[in-house]
Amino acid sequence: MEGVIDADTRALLSEDGALDWCVTEFVRVVDAKLPPRVFLRHCPELATAGAKGPVTPSSTPVTLQLLGSDPEALAANAEQAIALGATRLDLNFGCPAKTVNRHDGGASLLRTPARVHAVVAAVAEVGQRFGVTVNAKLRLGFDDKRLALACAQAAESGGADELVVHARTRREGYRPPAHWEWIAHIRTAVSVPVVANGDIWSLEDYWKARTLSGCRDVMLGRGMLADPWLARRIRHWQVSGGERLLATPWSARSDMLCRYAEAKRRAGMAEKVIVSLLKQWLNHMRGRDAEAASRFMALRRETALTPFLAGLHASEPGVSSHDVSTAV
Repeated sequence: MEGVIDADTRALLSEDGALDWCVTEFVRVVDAKLPPRVFLRHCPELATAGAKGPVTPSSTPVTLQLLGSDPEALAANAEQAIALGATRLDLNFGCPAKTVNRHDGGASLLRTPARVHAVVAAVAEVGQRFGVTVNAKLRLGFDDKRLALACAQAAESGGADELVVHARTRREGYRPPAHWEWIAHIRTAVSVPVVANGDIWSLEDYWKARTLSGCRDVMLGRGMLADPWLARRIRHWQVSGGERLLATPWSARSDMLCRYAEAKRRAGMAEKVIVSLLKQWLNHMRGRDAEAASRFMALRRETALTPFLAGLHASEPGVSSHDVSTAV
């Protein structure tokens, strides 16, 4: 998802009000306090943050994510972020990328629970001074699950207000299945709220993840790119007592892609870069939607923006965003 989840994506995916909050891509912290422009690049919403902190245009709260391994540097940058308007911070212990892990970031810290504790404790101390919540994003381990409970407990004892757990180890990457039942073990081992994450692509996945993990809340990642109506679908099912929205039409997907492209074009991004990002997003869609798969195959070699957008435009007669099926 790196490169796609930015302020424009957050604005588009949160505009229907179905998301409780969203999170930025990680701000990489090494050994120094970063200048304000770095935080503003990752979280432009800080520039207009009010008393409630950064929010999307639809007023969905935005959490700023930090990634690093040096407790002092992370604490200094947490204070910098708070000074700029952040009211909620997230610590990334889940990134499985080899480059990040080689440089002692992300999931690499899960091999040593004491290091997880030290990082969380340093940032949580800053958060407590300024009344800012600090969450930790974890996986079930690095190579295996033997330290899953220890890492979760280390994050809690360090002062994390909430844990988000991706239900796979770093070694498992994003290969299915997600082990939602393992999150249940973590949930019973800690007293802070736990949020389930990983392989939630549909309403059915949402219900299975909640059932097996015992968690009240879930975090949506790639599933929101694959189906921009996923949060809306879940929210509608919750508030309607079991009514299910119809499948997301291609017209809604293509409209979101085109609006994303227009936002990037207005910002002055090079057209070839926009096309590359659109392909990345469309690639997430194609595994769950036949029309998206067909469009991806037809456009995968296109590098010019205008013909790429022309290839996305389509409509599905007879389907509207207000159509719903009968209750189940």
